Amino acid sequence: MSTTSLTEYLDTIPQGRLGIIAMRGCEALAKKVSDQIVECREKFDKEHGNLHLKGYHRDSYILDASFPRFSTGEGKGVINESIRGYDLFIISDCFNYSVTYKMYNLKDANGNPLQVPMSPDDHFADLKRVISACAGKAKRITVIMPMLYEGRQHRRTTRESLDCALALQELENMGVSNIITFDAHDPRIQNAIKIGFESVSPNYQMIKAIAKSLNNDIKFTPESTMIISPDEGGMGRCVYYSQVLGVQLGMFYKRRDFSKIVDGRNPIVSHEFLGSDVEGKDVIVVDDMISSGDSMLDVCRQLKKLKARRIFVFSSFGLFSSGLERFDEAYKEGVFDKIFTTNLIYQTPELLTKEWYYSVDMSKYVALIIDTLNHDRSVSPFLNPIQKINAYIEQYKLK
Repeated sequence: MSTTSLTEYLDTIPQGRLGIIAMRGCEALAKKVSDQIVECREKFDKEHGNLHLKGYHRDSYILDASFPRFSTGEGKGVINESIRGYDLFIISDCFNYSVTYKMYNLKDANGNPLQVPMSPDDHFADLKRVISACAGKAKRITVIMPMLYEGRQHRRTTRESLDCALALQELENMGVSNIITFDAHDPRIQNAIKIGFESVSPNYQMIKAIAKSLNNDIKFTPESTMIISPDEGGMGRCVYYSQVLGVQLGMFYKRRDFSKIVDGRNPIVSHEFLGSDVEGKDVIVVDDMISSGDSMLDVCRQLKKLKARRIFVFSSFGLFSSGLERFDEAYKEGVFDKIFTTNLIYQTPELLTKEWYYSVDMSKYVALIIDTLNHDRSVSPFLNPIQKINAYIEQYKLK
């Protein structure tokens, strides 16, 4: 830590004890984050001396909270220790369907108690319950929701509900001070609220991940690599990658059938490519999420027809909502080479064993954001890590 940053660090001593509440399904990520903060603060002490602040150094920053349910399926949030004056960070994964509960003594086909998977609505309800349990005792509440609840329902078309905006307003009205999310589907949704809202992108981590996974066998030059957006809506994040890496940019245009609605959307008829020649180049397709994967795999197949050398996919969130079989088949066919998604949401044990998959660990990044906010310092370097990326690319090119 430099002299300037040390001075800033000491001038912004946290006003409240740091506490992390892990919602159901987030326990593993929260533990990694807590361990990273413990390590960071211990390292600071060794280099600069102990700050001697009560509660500043602990073995774990995770607070004891539970979410019991009645036999009807109704739930409640309980915080089992004092949080008065705490700077609370609540980590919530609304898309973890591995978390279950029992209700009405329901049985499955074998007569065993039926485990009901928690839906995003269930997770969001639990989040509101634990915020309610704080009862105004916490000094500040920050919600870290890596994948934004109802983020894809960010705008209204005809007579539709505006779920994401309403959800954010609920959190604001309950006393939440800040909301941290990653790669929001449309960051403009923050205009629905007046509190702090930050959408963080894992650009730096993705770039490091692909270099590491390929043993530095990729060249970030205009002649060798291209960034591809699978649709016009994702051009913003792709332009950023293209500029910081100094490579060319292309995109696909989705032709839709506006006479039909399937699963709430107009179905895609075809993908048409706009951009320079991809023949013989490594291409990186960048999107915020992989849902069923149909659209992404179609884009990869089109790129393969255009004679791309290798095809990689960057996606902050891998939902794989229609299973992994189609990705296994596509990988065997040579449609793509590797998919990179973060560990910010639930990953199935099966997914983690796939040869074509690479999990990008974001726990250190989340820990740095929490520690920075706890000290009331600016998070701008995390929102635009251009200096870190440039330094990494310069060092990478020397290898």
